[in-house]
Amino acid sequence: MAGPAEAACRLALLLALDVSSSVDDAEDRLQREGLAAALNSPVVREAMLGPGPVALGVFEWSGKWQQDWMLHWSVIETSADLDAAIARLAASQRVETRYPTAIGYALSWAQRAFRTAPQCTYRTLDISGDGTNNDGYPPESTYKYFDYSDITVNGLVIGGDPSVTLYYRDEVIRGPFAFVEQAENYADFERAMRRKLLRELEPRAIGWLR
Repeated sequence: MAGPAEAACRLALLLALDVSSSVDDAEDRLQREGLAAALNSPVVREAMLGPGPVALGVFEWSGKWQQDWMLHWSVIETSADLDAAIARLAASQRVETRYPTAIGYALSWAQRAFRTAPQCTYRTLDISGDGTNNDGYPPESTYKYFDYSDITVNGLVIGGDPSVTLYYRDEVIRGPFAFVEQAENYADFERAMRRKLLRELEPRAIGWLR
Protein backbone atom coordinates (compact mmCIF):
# COMPACT_ATOMS: atom_id res chain seq x y z
CA MET A 1 0.00 0.00 0.00
CA ALA A 2 1.29 3.46 -0.85
CA GLY A 3 2.43 5.68 2.00
CA PRO A 4 1.11 9.22 2.54
CA ALA A 5 3.78 10.84 0.36
CA GLU A 6 3.20 8.42 -2.50
CA ALA A 7 -0.57 8.68 -2.23
CA ALA A 8 -0.33 12.43 -2.86
CA CYS A 9 0.63 11.73 -6.49
CA ARG A 10 -0.49 8.65 -8.38
CA LEU A 11 1.72 9.01 -11.48
CA ALA A 12 4.80 10.93 -12.62
CA LEU A 13 4.37 11.01 -16.40
CA LEU A 14 7.26 12.28 -18.52
CA LEU A 15 6.58 12.78 -22.25
CA ALA A 16 9.43 13.02 -24.77
CA LEU A 17 8.96 14.45 -28.29
CA ASP A 18 11.38 13.78 -31.16
CA VAL A 19 12.80 16.96 -32.76
CA SER A 20 15.66 15.31 -34.66
CA SER A 21 16.56 16.39 -38.20
CA SER A 22 14.10 13.85 -39.69
CA VAL A 23 11.25 15.95 -38.25
CA ASP A 24 10.47 19.07 -40.28
CA ASP A 25 8.87 22.19 -38.82
CA ALA A 26 5.35 21.29 -39.95
CA GLU A 27 5.65 17.83 -38.38
CA ASP A 28 7.00 19.34 -35.19
CA ARG A 29 4.03 21.67 -35.00
CA LEU A 30 1.67 18.72 -35.50
CA GLN A 31 3.32 17.02 -32.50
CA ARG A 32 2.96 20.05 -30.23
CA GLU A 33 -0.58 20.87 -31.26
CA GLY A 34 -1.50 17.18 -31.23
CA LEU A 35 -0.19 16.72 -27.69
CA ALA A 36 -2.06 19.82 -26.49
CA ALA A 37 -5.27 18.65 -28.18
CA ALA A 38 -4.93 15.14 -26.77
CA LEU A 39 -4.51 16.48 -23.23
CA ASN A 40 -7.51 18.74 -23.77
CA SER A 41 -9.81 15.98 -25.03
CA PRO A 42 -12.71 15.26 -22.63
CA VAL A 43 -11.70 11.64 -22.04
CA VAL A 44 -8.06 12.47 -21.25
CA ARG A 45 -9.06 15.42 -19.06
CA GLU A 46 -11.31 13.13 -17.05
CA ALA A 47 -8.55 10.53 -16.69
CA MET A 48 -5.93 13.14 -15.82
CA LEU A 49 -8.00 14.86 -13.15
CA GLY A 50 -8.83 11.98 -10.92
CA PRO A 51 -8.59 10.33 -8.59
CA GLY A 52 -5.37 11.83 -7.25
CA PRO A 53 -2.99 14.27 -8.95
CA VAL A 54 -0.55 13.52 -11.77
CA ALA A 55 2.91 15.08 -12.09
CA LEU A 56 3.40 15.92 -15.78
CA GLY A 57 6.65 16.80 -17.52
CA VAL A 58 7.43 17.17 -21.24
CA PHE A 59 10.76 17.54 -23.04
CA GLU A 60 12.02 17.54 -26.61
CA TRP A 61 15.02 15.47 -27.65
CA SER A 62 17.28 14.86 -30.64
CA GLY A 63 21.10 14.54 -30.48
CA LYS A 64 23.35 13.43 -27.64
CA TRP A 65 23.28 16.76 -25.79
CA GLN A 66 20.03 18.20 -27.15
CA GLN A 67 17.28 17.71 -24.57
CA ASP A 68 15.16 20.69 -23.50
CA TRP A 69 12.18 21.03 -21.19
CA MET A 70 8.93 22.04 -22.84
CA LEU A 71 7.05 21.74 -19.55
CA HIS A 72 8.93 21.22 -16.29
CA TRP A 73 7.32 18.98 -13.69
CA SER A 74 3.83 20.34 -13.00
CA VAL A 75 1.40 18.78 -10.55
CA ILE A 76 -2.01 18.53 -12.23
CA GLU A 77 -4.74 18.64 -9.60
CA THR A 78 -7.36 20.96 -11.11
CA SER A 79 -8.74 21.97 -14.50
CA ALA A 80 -6.83 25.23 -14.17
CA ASP A 81 -3.56 23.30 -13.69
CA LEU A 82 -4.24 21.27 -16.82
CA ASP A 83 -5.29 24.35 -18.81
CA ALA A 84 -2.01 26.07 -17.91
CA ALA A 85 0.04 23.04 -18.99
CA ILE A 86 -1.86 22.75 -22.27
CA ALA A 87 -1.38 26.45 -23.03
CA ARG A 88 2.35 26.23 -22.37
CA LEU A 89 2.75 23.19 -24.63
CA ALA A 90 0.65 24.70 -27.44
CA ALA A 91 2.77 27.86 -27.36
CA SER A 92 6.12 26.07 -27.12
CA GLN A 93 8.72 26.55 -29.84
CA ARG A 94 11.25 24.06 -31.11
CA VAL A 95 14.77 24.62 -29.75
CA GLU A 96 16.78 22.32 -32.06
CA THR A 97 16.41 21.38 -35.73
CA ARG A 98 19.60 19.81 -37.07
CA TYR A 99 20.67 16.96 -34.79
CA PRO A 100 20.39 13.16 -35.22
CA THR A 101 18.47 10.60 -33.17
CA ALA A 102 20.09 9.76 -29.82
CA ILE A 103 17.48 7.65 -28.05
CA GLY A 104 19.95 6.26 -25.52
CA TYR A 105 20.90 9.77 -24.42
CA ALA A 106 17.23 10.82 -24.27
CA LEU A 107 16.57 7.87 -21.97
CA SER A 108 19.47 8.69 -19.67
CA TRP A 109 18.43 12.37 -19.52
CA ALA A 110 14.90 11.25 -18.64
CA GLN A 111 16.16 9.00 -15.83
CA ARG A 112 17.95 11.98 -14.31
CA ALA A 113 14.83 14.12 -14.77
CA PHE A 114 12.82 11.64 -12.70
CA ARG A 115 15.16 12.35 -9.77
CA THR A 116 13.62 15.84 -9.55
CA ALA A 117 10.02 14.66 -9.96
CA PRO A 118 7.46 14.72 -7.14
CA GLN A 119 7.22 11.42 -5.29
CA CYS A 120 4.50 9.40 -6.99
CA THR A 121 3.22 5.85 -6.79
CA TYR A 122 4.20 5.12 -10.42
CA ARG A 123 6.67 6.62 -12.88
CA THR A 124 6.23 6.40 -16.65
CA LEU A 125 8.30 7.71 -19.56
CA ASP A 126 6.43 8.12 -22.84
CA ILE A 127 8.94 8.53 -25.73
CA SER A 128 7.80 9.39 -29.27
CA GLY A 129 9.91 9.08 -32.41
CA ASP A 130 10.06 8.25 -36.10
CA GLY A 131 13.40 6.45 -36.29
CA THR A 132 15.96 4.24 -34.60
CA ASN A 133 19.00 5.32 -32.61
CA ASN A 134 21.76 6.69 -34.87
CA ASP A 135 23.86 8.82 -32.49
CA GLY A 136 25.66 7.88 -29.29
CA TYR A 137 25.11 4.84 -27.14
CA PRO A 138 21.97 2.69 -27.65
CA PRO A 139 19.05 2.17 -25.24
CA GLU A 140 20.61 -1.11 -24.10
CA SER A 141 23.55 0.82 -22.61
CA THR A 142 21.25 3.24 -20.81
CA TYR A 143 19.37 0.38 -19.18
CA LYS A 144 22.66 -1.24 -18.19
CA TYR A 145 24.11 1.81 -16.44
CA PHE A 146 21.03 3.81 -15.32
CA ASP A 147 18.48 2.60 -12.80
CA TYR A 148 15.16 2.07 -14.56
CA SER A 149 13.93 -0.54 -12.09
CA ASP A 150 10.78 1.39 -11.18
CA ILE A 151 10.20 3.35 -14.40
CA THR A 152 7.94 2.07 -17.17
CA VAL A 153 8.98 3.15 -20.68
CA ASN A 154 6.31 3.25 -23.40
CA GLY A 155 6.81 4.22 -27.04
CA LEU A 156 4.86 6.06 -29.71
CA VAL A 157 6.21 5.27 -33.18
CA ILE A 158 5.36 7.78 -35.90
CA GLY A 159 5.14 6.47 -39.47
CA GLY A 160 4.51 3.15 -41.09
CA ASP A 161 8.01 1.65 -41.04
CA PRO A 162 7.61 -1.75 -39.33
CA SER A 163 11.33 -1.93 -38.58
CA VAL A 164 11.04 1.15 -36.33
CA THR A 165 8.09 -0.35 -34.49
CA LEU A 166 10.02 -3.59 -33.99
CA TYR A 167 13.04 -1.61 -32.75
CA TYR A 168 10.92 0.20 -30.16
CA ARG A 169 9.38 -3.09 -29.02
CA ASP A 170 12.74 -4.87 -28.76
CA GLU A 171 15.08 -2.08 -27.62
CA VAL A 172 13.19 0.92 -26.22
CA ILE A 173 10.14 -0.01 -24.15
CA ARG A 174 10.72 -1.41 -20.69
CA GLY A 175 8.65 -2.75 -17.79
CA PRO A 176 5.89 -5.33 -17.34
CA PHE A 177 3.14 -2.97 -18.52
CA ALA A 178 5.11 -1.33 -21.34
CA PHE A 179 3.63 -1.00 -24.84
CA VAL A 180 4.14 0.66 -28.22
CA GLU A 181 1.47 2.87 -29.76
CA GLN A 182 1.49 3.58 -33.51
CA ALA A 183 0.71 6.82 -35.37
CA GLU A 184 0.35 6.42 -39.13
CA ASN A 185 1.97 9.82 -39.67
CA TYR A 186 2.33 13.15 -37.90
CA ALA A 187 -1.25 14.10 -38.76
CA ASP A 188 -2.28 11.00 -36.78
CA PHE A 189 -0.19 11.99 -33.76
CA GLU A 190 -3.08 13.47 -31.78
CA ARG A 191 -5.20 10.31 -32.05
CA ALA A 192 -2.30 8.04 -31.14
CA MET A 193 -1.23 10.24 -28.22
CA ARG A 194 -4.78 10.40 -26.88
CA ARG A 195 -5.03 6.61 -26.98
CA LYS A 196 -1.65 6.21 -25.31
CA LEU A 197 -2.39 8.72 -22.55
CA LEU A 198 -5.61 6.92 -21.71
CA ARG A 199 -3.73 3.65 -21.29
CA GLU A 200 -1.07 5.27 -19.15
CA LEU A 201 -3.61 6.97 -16.91
CA GLU A 202 -5.65 3.83 -16.26
CA PRO A 203 -5.74 2.72 -12.61
CA ARG A 204 -3.32 -0.14 -12.05
CA ALA A 205 -4.57 -3.18 -10.23
CA ILE A 206 -1.08 -4.45 -9.42
CA GLY A 207 2.35 -2.94 -9.11
CA TRP A 208 5.76 -4.03 -10.21
CA LEU A 209 6.48 -7.71 -9.77
CA ARG A 210 10.25 -7.36 -9.66
